[in-house]
Amino acid sequence: MKTFNVPAYDQVTEGNQQIFDNLKKMVGFVPNLYATYAHSDTALGDYLALQNRKSTLSAKEREIINLVVSEVNQCYYCLSAHTAIGKMNGFSDEQILEIRAAEISFNEKYAALANFVKSSVVNRSKASQESINALFEAGYTEANLIDIIMVIGDKVISNFIHGTTNVPIDFPQAQPLAELVEA
Repeated sequence: MKTFNVPAYDQVTEGNQQIFDNLKKMVGFVPNLYATYAHSDTALGDYLALQNRKSTLSAKEREIINLVVSEVNQCYYCLSAHTAIGKMNGFSDEQILEIRAAEISFNEKYAALANFVKSSVVNRSKASQESINALFEAGYTEANLIDIIMVIGDKVISNFIHGTTNVPIDFPQAQPLAELVEA
């Protein structure tokens, strides 16, 4: 089995070193998954441009998408990172569990979003008509729909990179949802 290393600062291009410097200023460290993108000369910059693009969605809505996609794909790196980011965006531990399960009781609009995202990912891009209708009935627009799908794609990329490389998780580790619900 191939072992993937997390590239160090001196192992990446000058352009990626500049991105690492910016990440250290903004986040305090270079997350292992971001560093892994730097195996490519351009992927880290491209990914960050996608992740930080302007959107019609709020930070909370983006975190709902990130958590639901990562739960469906069982990406514990992304679940760990987005649990921490979700808390920074004001979600409680209980709300994050509801989000991960796509069973949101605290906000109807967010519930419609989570259900659409789960349906889209589980059904490999073919969301149920019921979830699409509920999304629009909750107040989302066609522009929101496109932005939702962009965030789904963003998160699938990260889920796939971690699923393939299995680089160490450097955030407080999220536990499997089933274990948390049973506790």
